[in-house]
Amino acid sequence: MVNNLKVVIAAAGISSRMKGLTNKPYLLLNSRPILTYSLDVFEECSQVDEIIITANPKEIEYCKNEIVQRFGYNKVRKVISGGKQRQDSVWNGLKSLEGEADFVAIHDGARPLLTLELFSMVLAAAEKWGAAVPAVAVHDTLKAIDNNGFIDCTLDRSRIMAVQTPQIFNYNKLMEAYKKAYEEEFASTDDASIFEKYCNRVKIVTGDNKNIKITTPEDLITAEGFLNRG
Repeated sequence: MVNNLKVVIAAAGISSRMKGLTNKPYLLLNSRPILTYSLDVFEECSQVDEIIITANPKEIEYCKNEIVQRFGYNKVRKVISGGKQRQDSVWNGLKSLEGEADFVAIHDGARPLLTLELFSMVLAAAEKWGAAVPAVAVHDTLKAIDNNGFIDCTLDRSRIMAVQTPQIFNYNKLMEAYKKAYEEEFASTDDASIFEKYCNRVKIVTGDNKNIKITTPEDLITAEGFLNRG
C-alpha cells in the first residue's frame, strides 16, 4: 500500500476561452471555487502526504488566502509560480516537493468532479504497474486531417481514449523522465506522454465521464448539472 503520495495541481493556466477576468480554478461552481473540489478529495485521502499548487504568479497570494487558508487545506505545503506551458508548471511543482515520495499524482486544477473512488482506482493501478491514468471511450468518429484541412484518414475509434487526470506515476521515474524531456527539448501537454517516451508503458484505468475539465462556459453549465443531479 502506498503510504507516501504527493500531489501536484496545475492551476496556472490563463482562461482565454472562458470569456471572463477570473481564471478557471477560482470560478464559482455551485457557490464554491472550482479548485476546492479536487482539493477536498486529496485532503480526504489518507495516503496523500503533500500537495503543491502551481498558480499564475499574479494569483499566488490570492490562492493562498482565498483557497488554502479560507478552506483550511492542511496538506497544501506550497503555492508556487507556474510556467509558460503546463509542462513547465508541472516541472516547477515536481521540483518543489519536499523529501522522498513513492508516487506522485498530477491533476488539473480545472477538473473539479474527481471522486475519491476514481482516485483510489488510479492509485492502485499505478502501484501495480508504475504508472496509471484514467481515460474514457470516445463516441464520435475521429478523423485525421492534412495541412490543407482535408480528411487524411479515419481513426480506429475502438483503440482511442480520451485521457483525464489525475495521472499517477512512480515519483523517481517521473522525475527522471522530466529531466530527459528538458534535456532533449521534448514538449507535451500530457505527463503520461513524457513517461511513455522515457520510462515505460502507462496503464489505462476506466475513467469517469463526469470528470470533465472546465474549459468553456458550457463546461461550467455541464458540471453544475452533474453536481445538481448528484
